[in-house]
Amino acid sequence: MTRGGVRAAIDSHLGSEQVGRVIYGAIIGMAVIVVLEDHPPPPAKDIGLLLATALAVGLAELYSEIVGAETRTRRRVAREQVHEILDDVMAVAFGIGFPSVFFLLALVGLIEVETAFTDAKWSGLVLIGFYGFCAGRLAGARVTGALVQGLAVGAIGAILIAFKALVH
Repeated sequence: MTRGGVRAAIDSHLGSEQVGRVIYGAIIGMAVIVVLEDHPPPPAKDIGLLLATALAVGLAELYSEIVGAETRTRRRVAREQVHEILDDVMAVAFGIGFPSVFFLLALVGLIEVETAFTDAKWSGLVLIGFYGFCAGRLAGARVTGALVQGLAVGAIGAILIAFKALVH
């Protein structure tokens, strides 16, 4: 993919409804990681738990969206609507499952499990903050204002991490 192609793909993604879904998934993934960190299972189990959570939340999202659409419209959901719903479901599942990459690196011995947990938590925080920054910039905020917005929404993840540290 060329540089222009990457830029177009990023612009397309940032203009899609999937941004909110990826953020939602990333927050769920961070919550799972924070819970697992107290008594860390082996990396393969971490991967399995994250992917199982992604599947479970994705299926719940799929079911609830289809039932919600059918009750709201009082008719069956068309195939095209199911494809749109599946796009959202996949975005949520991606946000949840992405941190499993770090546990895969630990599984093959490239990083320590402790490092995988740290990287997984911080990648979620950075992702959430990045989307907040992009939202600010695309909504017309100056760089400083967008940075403040990114830091503010990134604080959601930081609060989750800090809360875990306080109750542990």
